[in-house]
Amino acid sequence: MITDPIADMLTRIRNGYFARLATVEAPFSLIKMEILRVLKKNGYVVSFDQSEDGRSIKIVLNDVRETKYVPSFRRVSRPGQRIYVKASDIRRSRNGLGIYILSTPKGIVTGYEARALGVGGEILCEAF
Repeated sequence: MITDPIADMLTRIRNGYFARLATVEAPFSLIKMEILRVLKKNGYVVSFDQSEDGRSIKIVLNDVRETKYVPSFRRVSRPGQRIYVKASDIRRSRNGLGIYILSTPKGIVTGYEARALGVGGEILCEAF
């Protein structure tokens, strides 16, 4: 049994990049779909789609040979230690080179969007 499914998905994506795979699969959940929506919007993945049986998500990765850049992902708030921030305390990730993904009352958004909306929340992960 997986205790942290979000960290599992991020690890699958990271390992897929290191193995130079075109696609990876992860078990389905709505929060993972929202995190992938933010990652796609910011260029960390090409696309994602729910499988026909509805049990998994197929994630299409960027071609590492073309970009020559392997993105990295880090889980910040874990099941054993949740990290919450106010809108005024959200800082830039990696001096502006990365993004934080937050769960807020306005939905799953980046740290920049959360600060612009004036809402805080739980920092789910960091992509850089």
